[in-house]
Amino acid sequence: MLTRRKTLQLAASAVAMPFVSTTGWAQAYPNKPVRLVVGFPAGGGNDINARLIADWLSKELGRSFIVENRAGAAGNIGLESVVRSAPDGYTLSLIGSTELRNEFLYRDLKFSFIRDTEPVCGVQQAPNVLIVHPSFPAKSVSELIAAAKANPDALTVGSAGIGTSPHFSWELFRSMTGTRMLHVPYRGGVLVMNDLLAQQVNLYFALASEAAGHVPAGRVRPLAVTSATRVDAFPGVPTLAETVPGYEAIGWLGIVAPKGTPSAILDTLNKAINEGLTDPKIKRTMADMGQKTFTGSRAEFRAFLVRENEKWGKIIREANISL
Repeated sequence: MLTRRKTLQLAASAVAMPFVSTTGWAQAYPNKPVRLVVGFPAGGGNDINARLIADWLSKELGRSFIVENRAGAAGNIGLESVVRSAPDGYTLSLIGSTELRNEFLYRDLKFSFIRDTEPVCGVQQAPNVLIVHPSFPAKSVSELIAAAKANPDALTVGSAGIGTSPHFSWELFRSMTGTRMLHVPYRGGVLVMNDLLAQQVNLYFALASEAAGHVPAGRVRPLAVTSATRVDAFPGVPTLAETVPGYEAIGWLGIVAPKGTPSAILDTLNKAINEGLTDPKIKRTMADMGQKTFTGSRAEFRAFLVRENEKWGKIIREANISL
């Protein structure tokens, strides 16, 4: 028979246990390797950023953060594998505006970006760069628009896949300029870049990180950046808005976890990533790729995702774009 004192002791233990358990979990995390899934091929902008963050986290948290490339379906294959994973903090996903917009583009998705993920932290924001092969006749955005209007559907524009940031940068350009080109979607930016260098496609709204290695070497010619202001990493390159007033399309990347991942683990990751994004070496590396760091709390990142979700959802529905 339980005495009153024993009953009170048991009750006190029951109340205290969740706090002790959660604290212990946070302190122990991570105690094994963590997978950071990227939904695009190795070598592209998403992959480069993922490896930059994974390297920092491995050093900061004392366990290996391993980048796993699971390309296909504009990032859906990689993200769905994460959504279906155990919510224990050992499977994360580096995602961006592409995966967010897919919720409106794909009618048969079996998961929801907003509903089925936990925001962890932003990573970077950056414009895209409209690039062409050095032999391409047009030397400016104005000349490109004139050439496209003179020969509708004759020019080809590559993208990293339908629904990706390069695709929507072009869609906005097409809509605002009244031009018609043949869209050629690939399974990743590396593949587009290869064909642009081989002159198999005419132009590409490349991620800043993809263009950064080719522009200084003269392998491609930049015509404009998609941000509202010019970018230090591409000196002398005008904005598209200087020719097409009001044009702006910014890409971003961040990290999410499966829904239900413990808050203590998410907070540990958010703190470590934010610290990495203030590291001078990482900031310099990102700046060299035409990017700026995207820091903030989990709540701030969630609010940003909700705004982006509403913005692009409205645009996609109004344009009746679907896959």
